[in-house]
Amino acid sequence: MTTAIRPDDLDPFLRDGFERHRRELTGYCYRMLGSPSEADDAVQDTLLKAWQAFDRFEGRSSLRSWLHRIAHNVCMDMHRSPQRRARPMEMGPATKVDDVVLGDWQEETLFVQPVRDDQVLDLGADPADVAAARESIRLAFVAALQHLPVKQRSTLILCDVLRWPAAEVAELLETSVASVNSALQRARATLEQRRDEPLDARLDPQHEDLLARYVEAFERYDIPAVVALMREDAVLSMPPWDTWLEGRDEVGAWMLGQGIGCKDSLLVPIDVNGTAGYAAYKPGDDGGRHPWAVQVIEVAGGRIVGHHNFIGPELFARFGLPDHLPG
Repeated sequence: MTTAIRPDDLDPFLRDGFERHRRELTGYCYRMLGSPSEADDAVQDTLLKAWQAFDRFEGRSSLRSWLHRIAHNVCMDMHRSPQRRARPMEMGPATKVDDVVLGDWQEETLFVQPVRDDQVLDLGADPADVAAARESIRLAFVAALQHLPVKQRSTLILCDVLRWPAAEVAELLETSVASVNSALQRARATLEQRRDEPLDARLDPQHEDLLARYVEAFERYDIPAVVALMREDAVLSMPPWDTWLEGRDEVGAWMLGQGIGCKDSLLVPIDVNGTAGYAAYKPGDDGGRHPWAVQVIEVAGGRIVGHHNFIGPELFARFGLPDHLPG
């Protein structure tokens, strides 16, 4: 896309109507594509196409349905590549820490990317609705969606996540209600085979206490204390490397070995993919601290089960984070 919409290009009614649906459209596109930057591009393209075609909008469907139909077609066009985004855990077996050779970074397009919660969720909605919506942007769920054919993926997002009636989804996809129900049944069956364990609720006081202890231990770089908070089978991943480790002893050995460059980092809390996360700033030669990784910390049963590190300073701007912290 080469043309961007400027707010002044739209009359207030049309601008307000489009903007009212931007977050939900972004959430739809993120779940479809697995990348917040691609989702932003898709939504911008959607709004541009809607703006250009608005004189042909006859009002037979709601503005929301019309915009989602355009967004669906945009995502279809962006998803022509056979390569689907995934997590390192779906790319191959775990590596033993003694065998890790990181090599060059892999292409960003290979990996499901982290997203800021408020970019795709209405955090001011009913708490029960927010909790359910957070489940739909977990890294494991978004990665599992990428295994579905595009029609099944769209059907499941619209029906099970956004709670659209089957008849409205059928109209959007220009198909029958029976076809929607069939696609939904197959999509659910596929996801059931790939279902990940449920994570602990964010509002649980014990959960918050665990995270506070994690931050305190990590910033002291007390690795025995860090791994003591992990479950035996905890995993660590580091996109854009496809290497991943399994087992808290392996994770601890990594952090005290090749991963020791993270020592003396500061962690800034963020809300990411429906769970707790931190922006890790590493010490620099200038005495300050510089962006290094976005951590996604997954907790189940009162223990850390996933320690996912998305490496790259370019991610920090997307989360509205500074590009430098003073010493």
